[in-house]
Amino acid sequence: MQISRLTAADHPAVLDIAAEAHTPVEPDELTRDVAHVWVARDTPQEVAGFLLAWAVADEVHLINIATRERLRRRGVGQALMVTLLDFAAQMRARLIVLEVRRSNVAAIRLYRSNGFCAIGVRRGYYSDSGEDAVEMMVTLDPESGEVQPGRDEINLSA
Repeated sequence: MQISRLTAADHPAVLDIAAEAHTPVEPDELTRDVAHVWVARDTPQEVAGFLLAWAVADEVHLINIATRERLRRRGVGQALMVTLLDFAAQMRARLIVLEVRRSNVAAIRLYRSNGFCAIGVRRGYYSDSGEDAVEMMVTLDPESGEVQPGRDEINLSA
């Protein structure tokens, strides 16, 4: 698995993966000043997944992470998450935040395995279905970049 920064040639693959994963990305989201995008390649010719994050001041917001359906459960998401955590540490971020569909158990499991905790719920957040979003966050030591221990502030099983 090779992780690299997004290039213009990768844009069509990223938009295709996002559409396949039902997490659409607008093309301009990939090129905003605050945007940081990485792609994971299973082979040199194929983009297997991507991660889009925005960095503002000392915070990083994970906007979107998606993997080609046929390549899921092969470590693509984890490799991208490690890249994001390394990036956040290098920029001395103090936290990373994200929203995830409450029903997306696999993603929640991935985030938790990387130190994220559930901190809130946004009711009816997703306009396509009215589904709730779970807000998650991981706190980082700005000096060392190490993930700081945290705990859920909400009960997701309710």
